[in-house]
Amino acid sequence: VEELAGRLGIEVPREAGGADSRDTRSAALYDINASAAKFFAASLLEHSAAREYTEQRGLTTNTIEVFSIGYAPDSWNALLNRFGTNDAACQTLADAGLVIERERGGARARERYYDRFRNRLMFPIRDARGRVLAFGGRVIGADEPKYLNSPETPLFQKGRELYGLYECRQNRAPLTRLLVVEGYMDVARLHQAGIRYAVATLGTATTAEHLRRIFKLVSEVVFCFDGDEAGRRAAARALELVLPAMQDGR
Repeated sequence: VEELAGRLGIEVPREAGGADSRDTRSAALYDINASAAKFFAASLLEHSAAREYTEQRGLTTNTIEVFSIGYAPDSWNALLNRFGTNDAACQTLADAGLVIERERGGARARERYYDRFRNRLMFPIRDARGRVLAFGGRVIGADEPKYLNSPETPLFQKGRELYGLYECRQNRAPLTRLLVVEGYMDVARLHQAGIRYAVATLGTATTAEHLRRIFKLVSEVVFCFDGDEAGRRAAARALELVLPAMQDGR
């Protein structure tokens, strides 16, 4: 029931009674992710260098709003100072993958952690209901890695999720095919250009779970990866996976 409801983007009605502790914990993670997404969006408006970068990459204001793109300031504790008000709040940030615990932390909660994402354009990764599961960060400067994803959490398993799928399903035109590309920026620019059925895997190769999700929604999938060696390997892997799933109508 949960899986079907999630696929359709609706809430599961529940009988009255005590809340499951897992539901309570998940709700806390959804809440902090939503707050972090708003914080990053506001930060983008406040930092001229980040706004200039989005202009250089050709992102329009509408695309930034549709994808809720934001900016993580070049700071070790910007997010932590905003939301790490006590030990429990810091632990929730850590459970969501937004901060990292130091090997030798200080006595106070904030001294034990630091922000995971710094000086990065931030792309919220959303589920079928639009809830923020995790984030992908694209570095603005010359730091490595170029893309940094949230770690796996109770909400987020990168081998299952497709970036941009929520946005694809918000369009009025019926969804008949999906175009799988490599990066967040690729998805945003394709949607901006009118190709509003583009999605991306999240820093991982295409998985069988990705294909199951795709073929529950559409009967046609197109893979479009970079022409470098990594892109060729990704294409070969996708082909190996998709051949056994082919049948009449797919």
